[in-house]
Amino acid sequence: MEILSSTLVCDPPTETIEERETLSQHAPGRCSREERKTHCLLTMVVLVALGLRLSVTLLPVGGDQMHIRQQGRVAEALLAGRGFGSPFKSNQISAIMPPVYPVIVAAFFKLFGVQTTASIHAVHALDSLLSALACIPVFLMARRSFGERVAWWAAWGWALSPYGIYFAATWAWSTHLLLLCLCWLIVLAQQLEQSTRLGLWAGFGLLAGFAGLTEPSMLVVVPFLLALACWRLRVKGKRWQMPGLIACMVMAATISPWIIRNSVVFHRFIPMRDNMGLELWLGNNGRSLHWTNDDLNPEHNPRELADYNTMGELAYMEHKMHQAKAYIGAHPAWYAWMCMRRSVYLWTGYWSFNREYLAQEPMDLENIPFTTCLTLLGLLGLVMAWRERPWECIRYAGVLFLFPSMYYFVHPGAYRMRPLDPLIVILGCKAILAIVRRVTERRQRKQRVPALAVTNSVRD
Repeated sequence: MEILSSTLVCDPPTETIEERETLSQHAPGRCSREERKTHCLLTMVVLVALGLRLSVTLLPVGGDQMHIRQQGRVAEALLAGRGFGSPFKSNQISAIMPPVYPVIVAAFFKLFGVQTTASIHAVHALDSLLSALACIPVFLMARRSFGERVAWWAAWGWALSPYGIYFAATWAWSTHLLLLCLCWLIVLAQQLEQSTRLGLWAGFGLLAGFAGLTEPSMLVVVPFLLALACWRLRVKGKRWQMPGLIACMVMAATISPWIIRNSVVFHRFIPMRDNMGLELWLGNNGRSLHWTNDDLNPEHNPRELADYNTMGELAYMEHKMHQAKAYIGAHPAWYAWMCMRRSVYLWTGYWSFNREYLAQEPMDLENIPFTTCLTLLGLLGLVMAWRERPWECIRYAGVLFLFPSMYYFVHPGAYRMRPLDPLIVILGCKAILAIVRRVTERRQRKQRVPALAVTNSVRD
């Protein structure tokens, strides 16, 4: 709440961030009316975003699903007392799914029944709420980076985002919780580079650990955000060693119970999850028609499921890792080409115009121009903001380019990029407003030239 209230303080646009923080500390009530107005408007944005997402869950394409497959199976195992079970049709213990989201699903199953219509709608409603609440950190992040006008555009942009609405209402996964965590991590990182308060750094570490337990891929971004904040403190001559150490220790303490659990259960060190072998094999087995081969997934292949149940999870994953590495080693040129195609797909939505592929992904023809335009707008926003706020651009660029990097080498998926959508929306709004401002200024200059000529002729 302290971060929220201090960031929402209304200030004249000419004040720098440092001046704004100093004034807010010495005169916390100087803009109370503007603060209340900002809170009210933000609440309205969140309610509009939530209403749009919930309305889509009521459509046949939305929350009217009869079951949640993989996350639901782990939740069922938890309720049955088997601990964290397999996301496949198996009674094995597992370390495939990170713990946070299955526990949330299990709580809804406990309240509303296992795989009932009510529990499914409740899960989708939660995802919609998490996505709508992201409007708040989107506003705070954009305001600190590029000013209040961009912030309001970005907040409304995320509320009305087609991706934000569709995936929140239809995709029962940890994506939306991860998205919210990433937004708040960036808001906190913006605060860290101005403050040495150990409590703030500990809060960052706690949230980073929670995000890692939601989706371990987030841990790729955390060291970059911490390093950037520490560097900024060092440049300003402030102490950074102890705050950075505190953040790392709290994050390690947060994720350590899950690592200890995996070590005890499987008698082997497993950092966060053990399915890298299968994921690498699904994307690197010689099939290039689609960006992944679900026909080899135990979820869809009875023979693979039988091997998984017979061999056990760890042995099966090691076998798949060996298969994937063997194929990659025998076909390095193919692997390099596929990695490039995956990166293009994640940023543009384009994989292939092959009829057989489009039969599996019929929405790609509409999705490609939309995704490509968003990416271009985001990149343009980075370029146009570089001279004004280079450090903010470095932060945005680091998160944008680091987060999806692992999927270039394994296999992609449309939902993989969704946690980055709020950042792209912010940068896109920055680009649009900068273009509008430049066009307006150019038009005004053209209008002033004839007026000046008329004035000079009258004088003559």
